[in-house]
Amino acid sequence: QVQLVESGGGLVQAGGSLRLSCAASGSIFSINAMAWYRQAPGKQRELVAAITSRGSTNYADSVKGRFTISRDNAKNTVYLQMNSLKPEDTAVYYCNADIRPKYGLEYRDYWGQGTQVTVSS
Repeated sequence: QVQLVESGGGLVQAGGSLRLSCAASGSIFSINAMAWYRQAPGKQRELVAAITSRGSTNYADSVKGRFTISRDNAKNTVYLQMNSLKPEDTAVYYCNADIRPKYGLEYRDYWGQGTQVTVSS
C-alpha cells in the first residue's frame, strides 16, 4: 500500500512563510511527477506547483516568485516553500504524486489527506 502524508500547515500572518512537506511511503517502485494542489472554500482544486523526477518545475502564475517546489528522491519527499504569503493563499493544500507501486505495472495518482494553510491579514 502507498501513502502520502503531508505536514507543515498552520496559521501565519500575511508576508510570512511556511514550508510544507509530503512524504510518500509504502510499497513504492518509482515516482514520476510530484505536485501540490490547493482548494479554497467554494473553489475548485487548483494546481500550485509541480516537479518532475528530474527536477523540472512549473508554477501557477499566482505563486510564481513566492513559492518554491523541491524534492528529495532518496526520501520520496516533496516540499513547498511558501514565502510572502497572502490571505488569498488560504486553502487546504494537497500533495499529489504519480507512483508505480511494487505490486503493479502502471503508474497511478495518489493524494495526501490535505493540510490547512491559513494566512491572516
